[in-house]
Amino acid sequence: MKALLFERNVPKYAAAAVAGRLSPGKGAAVGPISLQDVDEPEAPGPGWVRVRPRLSGICGSDLATIDGHSSRYFEPIVSFPFVPGHEVVGDLDDGTRVVVVPILTCVVRGIDPRCGQCTSGHPNRCERIAFGHLEPGLQTGFCETTGGGWAISFVAHESQLVKVPAALTDEEAVLIEPAACAVHAARGVLSDDPLAETVIIGAGTLGLLTVAALRAVGHRGSILVAAKHPAQRDLAKSLGADHVVAPNELNRTVRARTGAMVIGDQLTGGANTIVDCVGSDDSLTQALAIVAPGGDVVLLGMPGSRTSVDLTPLWHRETSLRGCYAYTSDDFATATALVADARLGRLVSATYPLSRYRDAIAHAANAGARGAVKIAFDLRNEKERNR
Repeated sequence: MKALLFERNVPKYAAAAVAGRLSPGKGAAVGPISLQDVDEPEAPGPGWVRVRPRLSGICGSDLATIDGHSSRYFEPIVSFPFVPGHEVVGDLDDGTRVVVVPILTCVVRGIDPRCGQCTSGHPNRCERIAFGHLEPGLQTGFCETTGGGWAISFVAHESQLVKVPAALTDEEAVLIEPAACAVHAARGVLSDDPLAETVIIGAGTLGLLTVAALRAVGHRGSILVAAKHPAQRDLAKSLGADHVVAPNELNRTVRARTGAMVIGDQLTGGANTIVDCVGSDDSLTQALAIVAPGGDVVLLGMPGSRTSVDLTPLWHRETSLRGCYAYTSDDFATATALVADARLGRLVSATYPLSRYRDAIAHAANAGARGAVKIAFDLRNEKERNR
């Protein structure tokens, strides 16, 4: 079958890191990813099924890997060679259309007894991600055993499958997984204070979905979004943001809205909750500069491989900085309703066949500047050709 395969090749990974810094997405041209003919992955045990993707999204973690920017933290929990792709809507052999919950939990790995996090309803914090009868893998799409969505087929455990309602289009369904990430973050924000002003830094896919998710879970406070590009600003407003500004206007806007004073680059007050959907040095520094004393910075965007941020304000102002990764099963149910109610299929800006993967990755890496949001691989025709 046809698949985009990412192999362990240190020289090519280094070349991708250089190319990706010069031009985002160029790592696909020189790095260790290529379109190949490979064997379909075999089911590793009972309860496993084959999934044939219809659409498979390209996300920020995929781009960071391809451009050589991902953290070495992931090396022990990824197995090579792997097929990327974890934002997937596809068909089972019986024709059932599903999306996949890609986290590889104790249940998926055949581990009994399950770890404490899986037992307590936090499978996103599973303590066994490199153990069990599978090769190590952060998620489906980073695991040699399972394969991933950038291929004609891959395998998934039945516990990972969520049936797609017939009324949803494929374009809506492919956004259920990233929407579940946003719902998970929004629920954390809501538990802090449903009436507090929330600031979202970044208006790519995750930032826009977080706006919609906050409204869906009942957040009644004001939402202020920092968005670089005009199309992003229009979408943020349509999804529920009260105020949208350019990133270089954010500090001044928060200062004006909260009555804070400013000392150097640091506000004396600020917003109670900041959701960083970028994960860069600049975005984290800005988040710490505008969060209120005792406030909360939520890191939803995956950080780069190396960050250099002055954490003094974290200490001095007793600010909390916490990560937000993946989701629970309940988040998927809410996300499924959200993509329908908010018509989120409109965020899928373009689709590409696997054969044009370099164009697709370049488009995704520069989506905001090109007026786009989500880019996906379309395997509906390729699937027919490979049968």
